[in-house]
Amino acid sequence: MNIYPLIRPILFSLDPETAHSVTLASLTMAHRLGLTQALSPRQPKNPLQVMGLSFKNRLGLAAGLDKNGDCIDAMAALDFGFIEIGTVTPRPQPGNPKPRLFRLPDQQAIINRMGFNNAGVDHLLAQVAKRKSTTLLGINIGKNADTPIENAADDYLIGLQKCYLAADYITLNISSPNTKNLRQLQQGDEIKRLIETLKNEQLRLQQHHQKYTPLVVKIAPDLDEDELRHISILLLTFEIDGVIATNTTIARDMLGNHPLAQESGGLSGAPVKQKSTAVVAALAAELGNKIPIIAAGGILSAEDAQEKLTAGASLVQIYSGLIYQGPKLITDILKSIQKTK
Repeated sequence: MNIYPLIRPILFSLDPETAHSVTLASLTMAHRLGLTQALSPRQPKNPLQVMGLSFKNRLGLAAGLDKNGDCIDAMAALDFGFIEIGTVTPRPQPGNPKPRLFRLPDQQAIINRMGFNNAGVDHLLAQVAKRKSTTLLGINIGKNADTPIENAADDYLIGLQKCYLAADYITLNISSPNTKNLRQLQQGDEIKRLIETLKNEQLRLQQHHQKYTPLVVKIAPDLDEDELRHISILLLTFEIDGVIATNTTIARDMLGNHPLAQESGGLSGAPVKQKSTAVVAALAAELGNKIPIIAAGGILSAEDAQEKLTAGASLVQIYSGLIYQGPKLITDILKSIQKTK
């Protein structure tokens, strides 16, 4: 039974951040009571190997919903093939001033300028240590807002070093529009230096711990053709294990005269679907089958997920779609992509 259409009006009557907190708390309680299977009935496994990891299916939860790893087991119980938590920074930080989260229901969209609000990497790792689920776990890392952009690599190194053993893969978030100058890290020599530094550290950690934790880079949907080609060459050169396409967009042309169109921050949901899928297709053309693509952005139906896979993605992630469609979206997507090779 799909009860989310009954619950959504109540959640949408609340401030978005309050609704977010209520949803996570409710999911945790439902999991403790053994009710999560009713929200998202189990689907047959559709296992595949990506980045040397065994995924039970192609559908994951995108970073941002569970920033601190407080709800891992409850999310895993919804039958995701993998969960990505974060973005987490070395030190706790409050994020940007409120209000910083806005719903656009008619557009099935969200604008956020949260600014990596999180309780810090040590809190997140303490939560990870408590988890009971074996669902593959990605940890998404970023830099603190007060760390100068020229020292950003220091923060990413801390995140990589601390999360290396706890994560099944680690994502470098260099594409959020809500931390000042962060997207500079996608440009020219800056991305080359960062990727080279972190790849070298990954290999050092592999040798030290005798464990290989894949490294993934998350990019924006707003890159032009030359920028995408440059990033693709670097991903291939340094043998990065995967790429997530995409983060939120700063574009607003798809919103027309909507009263919230001028709010700063990253736009997610249905309006970003086309831009995100175009980036997936462009990356697939540049990367061939050498580096897997994890697609995110504007997936609000099983058809949207299939479109990303057809464009060249190996895996897909949802977030905004879950807010608008509820757990039934998980079931719909998994039923659909069982048929995908």
